[in-house]
Amino acid sequence: MAVPAPNTQHGMRQRNLSLVLHAVAAHGPISRAGVASRIGLTRAAVSTLVDELARAGLLVELGRSRPGTVGRPGRDLALNERGPAGLGAEIGVDRLAVCAVDLRGRVRARAEEAGEHRGSAPGPVLRRLAGLCARVTADAEREGLRPVGVAVAVPGLVARDAATVVRAPNLGWQGLDAGTVLADALGLPVTIANEANIGALAELWRGGRTPAPRDFVYVSAEIGIGAAVVVDGSLLRGAHGFAGELGHVPVRPAGRPCACGGRGCLEQYAGEEALLRAAGIEERGAAGVGVLRARAGAGDGAARRALRGAGTALGTALAGVVNLLDPETIVLGGALTELSPWLLPAAERELRRHVADPTRAAHGEIVVSGLGRDAALLGAAQSVVQDVLDDPMGALAAAG
Repeated sequence: MAVPAPNTQHGMRQRNLSLVLHAVAAHGPISRAGVASRIGLTRAAVSTLVDELARAGLLVELGRSRPGTVGRPGRDLALNERGPAGLGAEIGVDRLAVCAVDLRGRVRARAEEAGEHRGSAPGPVLRRLAGLCARVTADAEREGLRPVGVAVAVPGLVARDAATVVRAPNLGWQGLDAGTVLADALGLPVTIANEANIGALAELWRGGRTPAPRDFVYVSAEIGIGAAVVVDGSLLRGAHGFAGELGHVPVRPAGRPCACGGRGCLEQYAGEEALLRAAGIEERGAAGVGVLRARAGAGDGAARRALRGAGTALGTALAGVVNLLDPETIVLGGALTELSPWLLPAAERELRRHVADPTRAAHGEIVVSGLGRDAALLGAAQSVVQDVLDDPMGALAAAG
């Protein structure tokens, strides 16, 4: 949760509105008295804030709260499932996807389109994505939702302006102001995010682990391999915003050439396409991964050798990450999560061979995300919702 320092009346009001929303998001349905006790404000102050948030369409009152408390029972509060919503979008090498998420975090509309985007001109791809966004927006509006922003996950480096794709090797894009192009087409605020970073935030917000990990490395394993570092619940972005390019860490310095210009990069041995090629599978994308899973499950030797090789390369790269950062855990996400039964044993063996602290081997170093291929898409949509929860005054202004 990010709120401004309450050093002005404006900042204090924004902070308090956000505190109320986050309390309801985390503990709702909850009464006004319950909110007041959790955030340390008087019930009168909370009631004033709740009235403002209800007028803006952010909160709704439900039935009477449960008995057993002192005084007259109040009405429970909940986030409005028919108010502002977040649009999340993903530009993948082999698909475009868009979804709408309400304030309660539920996916209410979705559209997806397969396509080969490697080497494609950005313009047509962004136009198709804008069309999917328009379709999902229309579906969401029929559900009583009002999208207030769009976040787009891309497989590449994104500048700190959250608008410019600096370099996306697997798409062949460079220096593209995708945020401005899409904002002009959609008439909504647009932010662009690295897919691993936004997938890590999805794990933080929606991963379902109790308690949620606060210090972890999230590895997004698809055609490319990205990573994101979360420290005390916040992304470690690096000096230029490019932290986490795990896929371009060399695991065999004299190895295969990579689209990034280097040689022997991890994604040339553990990325989705490299893995399918090693297994002798012609299908690509989700279909290819499905074939590989079926063959590995049936005991096919080529499939299992390919997965062991990919796991070994992944473990080599992750050992360096563990030695450098000492994370609480490593979370494997993305399309390759469904291959984890055959991928992870080799990765864990290689990790144990190279970590500086041998006692870490008993800690269950690598866990598998339950969000799978949709982590970046869900994280993108949820990031828009989080912005509303952190800064509800924008929604108040829009409500007049």
